[in-house]
Amino acid sequence: MTTREQIIEYCLTFSGVFEDYPFRDPGWTCMRIRKTNRIFAWIYERQGHIWVNVKCDPQWRDFWRKTYTSVLPGYHMNKEHWNSIILDGTVPEGEIQRMIAESYDLCNKTNKRL
Repeated sequence: MTTREQIIEYCLTFSGVFEDYPFRDPGWTCMRIRKTNRIFAWIYERQGHIWVNVKCDPQWRDFWRKTYTSVLPGYHMNKEHWNSIILDGTVPEGEIQRMIAESYDLCNKTNKRL
């Protein structure tokens, strides 16, 4: 997975998900869960690559960051709960899918805090 389209296509395989463009900049895409309107993936271009911000369990956060140099603390996000994945070809597709699925699961919980 190295393109925005591939990430969007994968995210749309999850139940109740839709694509959104919340900013005037069409370069920023977010994937939302319809029943909660929560965002589980931010997709954007930065430094010549597509990046994806995903929510992660703090217990896994550092594992992903230490395992792959292209997984960094979430760009413009809470660094404790979000990671950024740089789609430069160094993170295996299955691992990207796993991180996105975990983000979906974490954001799909019904106990929304306000």
